[in-house]
Amino acid sequence: MKHQTKPQVEKGISRRKIIAVTVAAVTTAKLAPGGKLAMAGTVIKNGENQMIPKAFVYTELQISVPFDKVPWQELNGQIANEPGFLNKTWFSGVGNNSVGGIYSFDSVEAAQHYCTSFFPAVAREFGVAQTTRVFDAGVVADASRDIGAPHFGAVPARSPGAFVYTEVQVNVPFEKAPWQDRNPVLKQQNGLISKLWLSGLNTNTLGGVDAFDTVENAQAFAVDDFPKTAAKLNAAFYTRVFDANLAEAASRGLQSPYYV
Repeated sequence: MKHQTKPQVEKGISRRKIIAVTVAAVTTAKLAPGGKLAMAGTVIKNGENQMIPKAFVYTELQISVPFDKVPWQELNGQIANEPGFLNKTWFSGVGNNSVGGIYSFDSVEAAQHYCTSFFPAVAREFGVAQTTRVFDAGVVADASRDIGAPHFGAVPARSPGAFVYTEVQVNVPFEKAPWQDRNPVLKQQNGLISKLWLSGLNTNTLGGVDAFDTVENAQAFAVDDFPKTAAKLNAAFYTRVFDANLAEAASRGLQSPYYV
């Protein structure tokens, strides 16, 4: 799928600005995601039609910036107009103030385009290394619905206090993943609100974004519980804990499904 080339990042957004300047407060309006590539189906949430995602993107910048110094208002306006973009939940790293997020797109092609054009340009403007991952949303729909993922129409019982991102270095096609056995165990996890399952595009890595009520419960899962799961798979793994409260306004501005 071909996309038109367009300016990726405003010149006013720079590493110096993100680190040195606290952006003035502005009224956060709900932005209508632009540039849809195709209708991928809908679900009903809060009485409104919501597009069903076909791909997810995880991003993280190797930077340490308190979230109130991130120029998210400006970035939201640009992100919302990226082709195929549906929504984003901003992430702010606990303990290191890294900046990233989990995004929904209406096609795999749009997700790949974002990871190869827009986001690298943002990282280059900030002068930092970056991480991106693309995941196939279609294969994880049933598993994610079963454990309350709002990306597939579930209405959150409450707003999250923290997120945990996980990824295990395995190659397991998702139809062979034991999510039917894993979900009942996760549902007993202290403080868990929902889980979005993730399956790596072209890699079949297994992972997810787990929403928790508090940072403390999220850390307990990431530090004490998840390593045991990875050990059973005899696989290396990746975990990150993010403070959801710090980025709530920014996430709402990009239609994050975690907030009713």
